[in-house]
Amino acid sequence: MALPLMPKATAVWLLDNTSITFEQIGDFTGMHHLEVQAIADEEVAIGIVGVDPIANGQLTAEEIKKAETKESHSLKLKKSDIPKPKVRAKGARYTPVSKRQERPDAIAWLLRNHSELLDSQISRLLGTTKNTITAIRDKTHWDTKNIEPQNPVTLGLCTEAELKTALIRAEKRLKKAGKAKPYVDTQDESSHTEPKDNLTKTEEITAENLFKPQ
Repeated sequence: MALPLMPKATAVWLLDNTSITFEQIGDFTGMHHLEVQAIADEEVAIGIVGVDPIANGQLTAEEIKKAETKESHSLKLKKSDIPKPKVRAKGARYTPVSKRQERPDAIAWLLRNHSELLDSQISRLLGTTKNTITAIRDKTHWDTKNIEPQNPVTLGLCTEAELKTALIRAEKRLKKAGKAKPYVDTQDESSHTEPKDNLTKTEEITAENLFKPQ
């Protein structure tokens, strides 16, 4: 059932300007009749200015008179001639023109450091197309020579929270497929670099290692 705009404010006006019952007002505004009574007793909604449902085209004076003369009459919301705004279909996120030239760098960074992300996730995250992602992955992008992988969070193309959410979803998908990959915090840039061959592993600190002769 459709409800009026600003239900409590509408209830305040109806209480102040009509003799309609608490039950009728409650049915019209979507509130319990005891809540309407509490508004009438000034126990709640103190300071709320009433909104005239006749002035804003949600009720007619004739409809209110019917409700006042017959307690069993339920108020009916007046149909509006104003067309409802169309719901915009979800699509790729909008990226400012100034940032679009940096998207290939961000895509390359995600492909290198987070291969667990689906192309559809990268597309939503950066507002790009799957064709562009494929071209950068296959190195067939027209500007391949100038692409330098960079963190999309640093570039301002997405937030850290959005990236983490995408990674967590990817991790859950991999777990279901039995291919779990440990989640890496994107704030730690060092965790995304490949280990160099000339680096040695740090030995575990034990009593034996601590006192052994050098």
